[in-house]
Amino acid sequence: MTIQLEEVYEEYNRYIYHLCLKLTRNKAEAEDLMQEVWVKVVRYESYVAQVDHLKAWLTTICMNTFRDRYRKNVRRSKYMMNQPDTLDVPVLDLVPNNEPTTEELIEQEDVAQLVQAKINQLDGIYRNTLLYFYVKQYSLVEIAELMKVSIGTVKSRLFRAKQRLKEMMLQDDTTATAILPA
Repeated sequence: MTIQLEEVYEEYNRYIYHLCLKLTRNKAEAEDLMQEVWVKVVRYESYVAQVDHLKAWLTTICMNTFRDRYRKNVRRSKYMMNQPDTLDVPVLDLVPNNEPTTEELIEQEDVAQLVQAKINQLDGIYRNTLLYFYVKQYSLVEIAELMKVSIGTVKSRLFRAKQRLKEMMLQDDTTATAILPA
């Protein structure tokens, strides 16, 4: 480390450690996190001289490093399990399947058909606004140009269309039971 980095380390070492400890609530994890933070600081040593607010910069590095570690651990824990050394089942059977079941697919299709039927009952302006925005995924600006109206009008129509669709669906017993949680 250069003299400038040594000074930064001496001045902010305790602060970064306490921040890491506050984030992780675990002494060992805080030390690991702090080490990662200082590795990043050394890696970006050329930026240290350009930074106006060094404490804020270090805090940002610390927070981002913590978030990255947390996300990585969440992703890893989703697929990793603590299992005994010998397993009676293949490892792939232990990996959760995120694909919807056949029943869920059929239910989604039924709900989609009910929603589509209600959308078709809307007035033309509202139906088209919903379809442009949600189905064709046009931006508000593109919809405004297509319909030759202002963006505010598009927003109003979109809001009213959603409100009207919601009212229509809740008034119909069939759709209300399909969309409301049991």
